[in-house]
Amino acid sequence: MQITSAPQTPCLNILNPEILYNPQPFAYSHVVEVQNFQRILHIAGQGGETIHGELSPVFSEQVWQAFHNLESALHAVDATLQDIAVLRVLIVEHSAEKHTVLIEIMQQLWRNQAFPACTLIPVSGLALTAMLFEVEATAYTV
Repeated sequence: MQITSAPQTPCLNILNPEILYNPQPFAYSHVVEVQNFQRILHIAGQGGETIHGELSPVFSEQVWQAFHNLESALHAVDATLQDIAVLRVLIVEHSAEKHTVLIEIMQQLWRNQAFPACTLIPVSGLALTAMLFEVEATAYTV
């Protein structure tokens, strides 16, 4: 028996097997099965910089901006956050507080939708010295 997350897209079957702990409170899913897709979208790591290249020194603001940038990239190819199968998240100087911020933002963005599979990678630094957060995605659409 499996715990299913929420409404899903035509090509993503998102599952959380009961034999594993429930990851939904942490804003991710254990398994994403991809089937019946026509397009694979690889979205490069999006940081928290604005269109003018400005980076807030505040972690939560960078996370919000990075996800806004990710959504903008997806919309450019007629896709949405719900089409994402896998996220890779990089956090500079990871902490429980930063993890909580990420979870809360993802819960707000995905609302009652199924979360993608997600790997969080703590790092010592990113491409720009002031970057605190980066998110990379793989999405599938019909």
